[in-house]
Amino acid sequence: MNKQEKIKNFDPSQPGLSDQSIFGLPFTAEESEIIIIPVPWEVTVSYGAGASDGPKAILEAASQVDLHHQEFPELWKLGIFLDLTDQTMKWGHDSMTYKALAQTIIEALGNGEVIKDRPDLQLNLDQINKVCRKLNEQVKERVVYWAKKGKKVVLLGGDHSTPLGYYEALATLHADFGILHLDAHMDLRNAYEGFTYSHASIMYNALQLPQITKVVQVGIRDFCKQEVETVFEAGQRVIVHTDMDLKAEAYRGISWHQQCEQIIAALPQKVTISFDIDGLYSWYCPNTGTPVPGGFSFEQAAYLLLQLGDSGKEIIGFDLVEVAPGADDWDGNVGARMLYHMCGVLAKNNGLAVGQKINFNR
Repeated sequence: MNKQEKIKNFDPSQPGLSDQSIFGLPFTAEESEIIIIPVPWEVTVSYGAGASDGPKAILEAASQVDLHHQEFPELWKLGIFLDLTDQTMKWGHDSMTYKALAQTIIEALGNGEVIKDRPDLQLNLDQINKVCRKLNEQVKERVVYWAKKGKKVVLLGGDHSTPLGYYEALATLHADFGILHLDAHMDLRNAYEGFTYSHASIMYNALQLPQITKVVQVGIRDFCKQEVETVFEAGQRVIVHTDMDLKAEAYRGISWHQQCEQIIAALPQKVTISFDIDGLYSWYCPNTGTPVPGGFSFEQAAYLLLQLGDSGKEIIGFDLVEVAPGADDWDGNVGARMLYHMCGVLAKNNGLAVGQKINFNR
């Protein structure tokens, strides 16, 4: 059965089939326009855990997502495929192994020890930095593989260290681009806790890529002195919209639409989106690794992304990270719905047919 026959025989009003790919869609990777690379990795987490289970939780919740999205009712016909491979499984296994090593370092630091004075811990640290570098290289290779086949490729973490290889891949495909970074944290720490590829260092590491000309951060409400210094040293290369500033503007009567226009105006022509789920209010992601009071709503984030998609900027990709499941499927449910929305924004922005918005205000 070819793709058109599958579309004809598939009923998007029924629950997705669990034996199919993500969102219960019946398409193969070759038949799909969007490829999602899952990276179940959280080696350097220093507070809450569970982000490595995010891709699995989202996959399980995704079959219950109604595909008739108001903005993109025919998005499902494009095909969205989760690229689960033996390598994905190995990433998950290695994450558990090296996370245990990382905890010995984190605990020692908490006890006031100096890692270089402990040869055993220094060896663990060197191993972790090496295996994280290897992960980045493997992610980069996989992204480039699918991109060269004409696919739109996105990344699903895992913790926020996971997109670095993704950005490195984009840097081989595009001469320059910016990052729209939605997060509670700046993630601008230099080798946090000694880990070169820490989840708290992703934007610092991204700035080492000359192709990344601008990082615009939205929703920030937690940062350290060193991160603030990095922002000011970067000049206009890093623009920060803290949650406190955005809320203060709103209290003075500045609308979210106006704020979105300001955020988007600072971005270069080509943009990738990095969405750490803890940018949202914590009730959307109660089990994320490092929750912080405050944030923005699901609808605010969705609106910002829609405005970006319609702005004339070119969206070249996105990553969604730090979804960590709890005792129920709530976090996975929120993650799956945001993932589907982001796929729609990406597809429409790139000229793919997603159908006309459903307008109930007739």
